[in-house]
Amino acid sequence: MTATVPIGEFSRLSYLTIKTLRYYHEIELLRPVSVDPSTGYRFYSTDQVEQAHLIRRLRDLNMPLPEIKAVAAAPDQGARDAAIRAHLERMEEELTRTRDVVASLRSLLTPGHGIEVEYRWIPSHSVLAVSGVVQREHCDTWCDNAFGGLYGALAAADIAPAGPGGATYALEFFEADEGEVVAFVPIDPQHRDRLRNADGASVLELPGRRFAIAVHAGPFTEFDRTYGALGSHVAEHDSALAEPVRERYLIGPGDAAPADYRTEVCWPVGRL
Repeated sequence: MTATVPIGEFSRLSYLTIKTLRYYHEIELLRPVSVDPSTGYRFYSTDQVEQAHLIRRLRDLNMPLPEIKAVAAAPDQGARDAAIRAHLERMEEELTRTRDVVASLRSLLTPGHGIEVEYRWIPSHSVLAVSGVVQREHCDTWCDNAFGGLYGALAAADIAPAGPGGATYALEFFEADEGEVVAFVPIDPQHRDRLRNADGASVLELPGRRFAIAVHAGPFTEFDRTYGALGSHVAEHDSALAEPVRERYLIGPGDAAPADYRTEVCWPVGRL
């Protein structure tokens, strides 16, 4: 059995203020079942209480009003639940990002332990690669797709990688938040011809270079600290080349949890 109640009573039932209920009526989010034509007084059905509670909870979760309207107008329970789940997943991702930033800020409160820098000549070698001009904010997704394609192409050809995968980042990537990124996986030179027609990938020869190298331990969100320490070391003790930095993913996604990642950051240097 349902009943019709005035806006004041519905405010108590829904835990929404009269001001909020009026606003929701104006934007057609929660419309009263009737409005007195002479007084303009609004009346609501007790059937609307559940919907009001849903709207209130979605607002508590910071769901934008247009999305709440879409949920409220969903044609069936399945569509409504799918929209809510999608928002919850976005919130969980944001919560994870917030936790990572908090942990990173806490790490800045502890004295740095410095880094160990190794100088090494890396000879030229063959790689299967994918390149693109990538925005920094989309780099993680781009790399996931790129490495998925590279390792997929090697698996399809029954060819094992000849070393850990890596990527190079052009100067513009850091200077303008957008620049060329080359994702690569080393291959044995004898397989070059078999991979020349790999879909979306190219066989390249990475040039030999002398690098100052530091191992970054932990998630990619902390890269700035290793870049800062290694780049400062090079500026103070060596001569940096205006060439892309290389990263080599010794332990990366698919191998371990982010806390256990190990990445070689390779800074090209010119002084012998």
